[in-house]
Amino acid sequence: MNNTTYSAKKGEVESKWYIIDAANKPLGRVATEAARLLRGKHKPTFTPNIDMGDHVIIINCNDVILTGNKLNQKVYRHHSGYIGGMKEISAKVMLEKNPEKAMTLAIKGMLPHNSLGRQSLKKLRVYAGAEHENQAQKPEVWEVKYNDNFYRSWEQTGKNDPPRTVHIRVGMQRSSTIWR
Repeated sequence: MNNTTYSAKKGEVESKWYIIDAANKPLGRVATEAARLLRGKHKPTFTPNIDMGDHVIIINCNDVILTGNKLNQKVYRHHSGYIGGMKEISAKVMLEKNPEKAMTLAIKGMLPHNSLGRQSLKKLRVYAGAEHENQAQKPEVWEVKYNDNFYRSWEQTGKNDPPRTVHIRVGMQRSSTIWR
């Protein structure tokens, strides 16, 4: 039995193309799956210091949803570097004007903040509509799995907030979970 960990080399990495349909799916759920594919964590031969990731195409970004009240409350900020140079744009305006940028920023924040993350981000292609220009690469469809019934159940109740678990601590241990 071999007790050494396998470490992939740069030349051994094979890259595939995947396509993700973001229509009627939460922004964060799609972004986490895309970041996982770009990083290569879905492969059994994952090596953290090598770019093992695959190419990812995301379509229908204009139909992505934000859960809760994030559409009104979330703000994207960037600074020019000059005094008073902070620019703010709400998520509602960002998704109307440039949904590709909102998706790209979400994925960029989930990748490593170094040269490996920048290299992985170059393998991402984001499109607002259903058409894309990467048909020649023959991408495979990657399904984003999430619990759609959870979101539907609280929308049907008419409440403004989704159900949350509240943990009551007694001493150092959690004693029970209460649904409000």
